[in-house]
Amino acid sequence: MTTTERNMDLLRTAYRSLEKGELDACVGMLTEDFLANVPGLPDPLHGREVWRQGARAMLDAFPDLRVDVQDMFAVGDKVTALVSFHGTHQGAFQQFEATGRQVAYRSIEVYRFEGDRIAEEWVAPDMIGLMGQIAPAPADH
Repeated sequence: MTTTERNMDLLRTAYRSLEKGELDACVGMLTEDFLANVPGLPDPLHGREVWRQGARAMLDAFPDLRVDVQDMFAVGDKVTALVSFHGTHQGAFQQFEATGRQVAYRSIEVYRFEGDRIAEEWVAPDMIGLMGQIAPAPADH
């Protein structure tokens, strides 16, 4: 198995662990000095706990979260994944209380690996699309 194949397998395992809510397993796949590059922030966030907090917020809001990998490819130490997330809005997420609605949104994600761990991520989830699905309907006038 090549390094790129191993990295893609590790990422698939991470997505499956996330779906199962196994955050300790996911965190164990990250380097100690993991970096999260998040849209809208000028600098990366540092550390495994930052990742855990973000994943916990998603799972609290969407406990049945599913991750469908639509495409994945690797070059060198990086893996890019085109993924769809699906779930039911069962808990508060950002400013919106649970709606019970089914949601689906896409993300383009790039991961950099060091050895057998994920060292850095760049994620571009369609948060506008997600928020549009959970926002209250406008009041009739």
